[in-house]
Amino acid sequence: MDEELIDSGDLPIARKSVLPGTGFFLPDALEEDIEDEQTEAALEGAEVAVIADPDADGLACVALLREAYDDVTNVPEPDDEAAGDDASAESTSTADAADAIDDAEEPAILAADADDPLEAPEPTPHEVALVPASPHDVEDALARVAEFGDEGIDIYVCDLAPDRYEYVAEELEAAVETASGVAWYDHHQWDDAVAESVREAGVDLVVGDSDEECSADVVYRSLDYDFSPVYEELAAVTRDHDLWLREDPRSDDLADYAYWTDPAEYVEVVREYGVDLPEWAQEFIEERRVEKQALIDRAVGRAEFREIGGYTVGVTYGRCSQNEVAEAMREEGADASVIVKPAGSASIRGTDEFDRCHEVAGKVNGGGHPKAAGCKPDIYDDMLDYANHWTTRGSVAKQVILDAFRAVVDEESDDSTAAEE
Repeated sequence: MDEELIDSGDLPIARKSVLPGTGFFLPDALEEDIEDEQTEAALEGAEVAVIADPDADGLACVALLREAYDDVTNVPEPDDEAAGDDASAESTSTADAADAIDDAEEPAILAADADDPLEAPEPTPHEVALVPASPHDVEDALARVAEFGDEGIDIYVCDLAPDRYEYVAEELEAAVETASGVAWYDHHQWDDAVAESVREAGVDLVVGDSDEECSADVVYRSLDYDFSPVYEELAAVTRDHDLWLREDPRSDDLADYAYWTDPAEYVEVVREYGVDLPEWAQEFIEERRVEKQALIDRAVGRAEFREIGGYTVGVTYGRCSQNEVAEAMREEGADASVIVKPAGSASIRGTDEFDRCHEVAGKVNGGGHPKAAGCKPDIYDDMLDYANHWTTRGSVAKQVILDAFRAVVDEESDDSTAAEE
């Protein structure tokens, strides 16, 4: 295949908005081989492995852990001769470059939006190594750490939640056998049985209140370390975006910077500068936001609204920053919003009026928070299904998710009737 056909980097916005990124078209076997190589390199000589979602929350957890373990790397300025390769030198998977901005509740195929999925930097040695993972491949990350990590390594899993214990059971057992200890810090909605099984496997599991804490908050209060106020502020500003509080404008900067830059660079920049990013990083963000806003505008322009059991649900399609698109639909009257992505995944966002997004996502192969969740409906059997998905702007996925909304709303109605009786 002509590589130019799948190279989305230079596509006009109109086309980029409706098609997945280059990484979507990579064979799984190739992606897995690359991730094996990157993880092995990252873990060489490492004393600690952090399996984390590479969004701002997950990466804040890495920053906290590196501080606690005194693992420091200097950040070169863009003008330095060493900048470039060294500024972003850390292992990152082909699948982790794209939807990190969507937080851990989005169990998407993250390679879908990666424009340069094969361009991975060489890892800088760290005592605390980052192993990026999404909610749908945390078991693969656990297996790689068990295989490539040194005997007695400390393992932390941050900002990730398995939908079912059997999905991670075998890999978690292998990780526990390899490690001197395994801690799991998260803030998502956990099934009680899953949490109990993880703890019985020998894991120190701490799950925060998803309405009050982000995963960085959980790490901050769980580690036996006296953090400086810089890290307390990092957790607080990360929480502002992760819980969609939108009270501190710096939280959007952190989220966008984590999305657009390499995970290694993000971690070390926030450790050195805190939440007030340096001028060169802010300039980089502003440049990228021009395209970001154009993609948001495209998705908002496609929005439609459906009335479901007394709730107004906005639904749209596009490659975009889903939080801003959901906010725009909320301003137009949506109690909940669905943003279907070209890769087949979808983000579901709620409001004070509708806070059962995780239940909706749970009916279509996903999960998350009451007001923020993600899913990928199991409706794609071959590339013809994806072709239909792109040309119809996600019509089948939209219908499946709206049906899930109807089911959840009907259950809510039944519960209310039963309570009255």
